[in-house]
Amino acid sequence: MAKGEGAESGSAAGLLPAGILQAGERPAQVKKEPKKQQQKQQQKQQQLSVCNKLCYAVGGAPYQVTGCALGFFLQIYLLDVAQVDPVSASIILFMGRAWDAVTDPLVGFCISKSSWTRMGRLMPWIIFSTPLAIIAYCLIWFVPDFPQGQTLWYLLFYCLFETLVTCFHVPYSALTMFISTEQNERDSATAYRMTVEVLGTVLGTAIQGQIVGQVNAPCLQEPNGSAVALESANRTHSSTSLKETQNAYLLAAGVIASIYIVCAVILVLGVREQREPYEAQQTEPMSFFRGLRLVMSHGPYVKLIAGFLFTSLAFMLVEGNFALFCTYTLGFRNEFQNLLLAIMLSATFTIPIWQWFLTRFGKKMAVYVGISSAVPFLILIALMKSNLIITYVVAVAAGVSVAAAFLLPWSMLPDVIDDFHLKLPQHSQGTEPIFFSFYVFFTKFASGVSLGISTLSLDFAGYQTRGCSQPKSVKFTLKMLVTMAPIALILLGLLLFKLYPIDEERRRQNKKALQALREEASSSGCSDTDSTELASIL
Repeated sequence: MAKGEGAESGSAAGLLPAGILQAGERPAQVKKEPKKQQQKQQQKQQQLSVCNKLCYAVGGAPYQVTGCALGFFLQIYLLDVAQVDPVSASIILFMGRAWDAVTDPLVGFCISKSSWTRMGRLMPWIIFSTPLAIIAYCLIWFVPDFPQGQTLWYLLFYCLFETLVTCFHVPYSALTMFISTEQNERDSATAYRMTVEVLGTVLGTAIQGQIVGQVNAPCLQEPNGSAVALESANRTHSSTSLKETQNAYLLAAGVIASIYIVCAVILVLGVREQREPYEAQQTEPMSFFRGLRLVMSHGPYVKLIAGFLFTSLAFMLVEGNFALFCTYTLGFRNEFQNLLLAIMLSATFTIPIWQWFLTRFGKKMAVYVGISSAVPFLILIALMKSNLIITYVVAVAAGVSVAAAFLLPWSMLPDVIDDFHLKLPQHSQGTEPIFFSFYVFFTKFASGVSLGISTLSLDFAGYQTRGCSQPKSVKFTLKMLVTMAPIALILLGLLLFKLYPIDEERRRQNKKALQALREEASSSGCSDTDSTELASIL
């Protein structure tokens, strides 16, 4: 009997009563039962244990611990500790972030060309980049003895570290698509990851802030208690206390580097990459530029990154200027590290709530509610006078919105990639790093622009390096950078999210179609009729 005829006979037999079937025809119907059992077994294998999810989640901490320390403290470190002038500091911050943005698609290109090894395609990048990254990170927080070459020193090692951490973070981000083929499992693992990443920001804030805060000397005051007005006397540290502060930054860098190593080891030992069944059947390699053209022409992806580009830029503006804002505008020089802890702890505890919210009401609704919740508190900060208790309350409330900003982009990107796989199943091999790397590229480039512009704005406003106090123009500029500019960016980003087409109904349809595609690819005895049915489903 021909293969197609057997499948047709078995399909017709399913419409007849069991008593009418002849003895020779019954095995054709029974053959489907092992196939269903095999499908159930495959779905069970795709389920991740809590240990697997935790090991995967821990891998996100290094990027967040180092990124938080650099984002919150590098600007004030360059200006007040390394004593780099504001123009040079803006060049370092902008060029470092811009280079970091460029390296993401380059690393994504190299990863897409990587072949599968016994450890996988992504893990070797994580393993070999880790030791070099921690060396470069520690050298960022070292003050060299040659003042004339400080700008080149910090620019060199900042760009080197960003390149190496990109070699860690891009494959780690793409790993989301290879830990499981089940949407629910990936969403759950992403929630674990975001919780640990926010804990990473708490660690970065606590370690950097508390260690450095222990050696911060008070401002020089006149006998009557007012701040010294003259620039020659308006200094925060003596030469001895400045050296102690530099050593404190180095100590914090060493502690963070140790955390980086531990988390990388846990990730490598606790997570295994899983290759898609249909991907193994694709033999024709795709060029990077062809893959990039296909990715950037995918409508849902473009709309998603456009929306998150502006919302991420809003939170990055707050992050980059928060330490200076608390120190000079609000006058809480010795409290800003505690305020950062309040924000990050609040975000940590509310990420599980947002995970429940997005499964209950959908991801688009979570975006609107979560990110827009920051707007009233930013308005309150802009309008109120300096009050420490109210500031702590606002910090805790702002952490709720920060949690949504952490969780939602990485939870929605896999949905876009699934949608792309369905539209172009024969051209999707190796495109996952391109999706993740270009999303990070746009956000990092915008971050570099924001840091460069904000630092230059402070210079134009008359920022005084290591000053106990700042002119009113500097305080006003900081308030605008932390409140009104982020509000405008958030509102613009939420308007763009209205165009994002993947809702919960489309996600469910994509899940069913992808499951059919995987079953077709993993089944060794598929008939021509089944293939025709699969094509009609897709």
